[in-house]
Amino acid sequence: MKSFGTNVQGFLKDVKGVDRIVKERTDKWEKASAVPNEENKFDYIRAVADEIHPLPMQCKITDIRDASKTAKTFRFAPLDGKKLPPFQSGQYANFRFQIGESNVTRPYSISSAPYEARTEDPFFEITVRRNRPYFAPDWMFENLKVGDTVECCLPFSAFYYEPLRDSKNLVALAGGSGIAPFHSLAKEIAYGKLKDSGVKLTILYGSVKSDDIILFNELDAIDKDCDNVKVVHILSDDPDWKGEKGFLNKEMIEKYTMEDDDQGRPCTYMFCGPYPMWTFCKKALEEMGVPERRFRCDVVNNPKDVTQIPGYPVGKETETYKVTVVRGIDETVIDALASEPVVVALEKAAIKVDTHCRNGECGFCRTQLLSGDIFVSPINDGRRAMDKELGWFHVCSAWPLSDLKIKIPIME
Repeated sequence: MKSFGTNVQGFLKDVKGVDRIVKERTDKWEKASAVPNEENKFDYIRAVADEIHPLPMQCKITDIRDASKTAKTFRFAPLDGKKLPPFQSGQYANFRFQIGESNVTRPYSISSAPYEARTEDPFFEITVRRNRPYFAPDWMFENLKVGDTVECCLPFSAFYYEPLRDSKNLVALAGGSGIAPFHSLAKEIAYGKLKDSGVKLTILYGSVKSDDIILFNELDAIDKDCDNVKVVHILSDDPDWKGEKGFLNKEMIEKYTMEDDDQGRPCTYMFCGPYPMWTFCKKALEEMGVPERRFRCDVVNNPKDVTQIPGYPVGKETETYKVTVVRGIDETVIDALASEPVVVALEKAAIKVDTHCRNGECGFCRTQLLSGDIFVSPINDGRRAMDKELGWFHVCSAWPLSDLKIKIPIME
């Protein structure tokens, strides 16, 4: 066997080598000065890590404007001259709000471009639609105003363009407020870091009526300014619309699918939109023979009606159960509707829990099930195999099917 400079001396001698290394380190510690070296006192690695992965930060709302008749764009800037952590188009920010007695978190895709967070006056934006079956958007529209300070964390999610993995030819499938991450990507391609990258983006954007297309003017301006971005609006209920009509389907996707990129890679398809649209698009791409590695999804929101989720035991949704919440040595008993995820019951009871994606993927709300039965959504079941075996679950994507006893971490 040819040697490549490594002398394998045998198992025992190699293992004993660890003792030699430990002794050398111990000798150096004993000989080291007790006075810190001022030249090396600053920890550059720690500083970079803190900038990329910051703790929850306070941001001020610097602008609120209409994005359509039912949507608004909120702009946030860091306080005290701090920097924003770098993010990529497609990632989201997580916000914590005190709404009445409830302490809630909500994730929103960043709709501004990454380059806008690297200016002298850095900011990021989210675009929120009001007519959703959730109470947080209504509260935001009615209560948040310019000058307010909010707590947020960012960035999260692996839903972004990655040149080592994805084709340069991207087809985005969007519905409703799911346009937010693709507006960010389109803007970055038109004016930011991806301007000369050769990345081409076609957005197939499904809306209901032309007078309520979110970010219509912004998308139109990018389409006109940039040859590498094409926006196709598809309206489902607007007879006077001159463009594409109906619902996004296989034929529509095939019509606007681009050729292979300059490296011979077929299109990458990226999806962000409501659950029903996801089911149609997933089926269409399967029929087209698109492999899973070419179909990238943002977190797919579980439907408001839990009975629409595959596998849910229909009939249970009308029940109300008791949940015993264990935090250290304290136990609190709360009510939980079988039609709502466990996290909603915790929030209604003002029990603080750490959630980010709210759809079972990120794992921040990982909780131990001590007793009882739950239904876990198969759409976004991001648990590890061992967690499933040992009874851990994510409270944001699990529904009670009986009285429960759970143990959650203590939060300040």
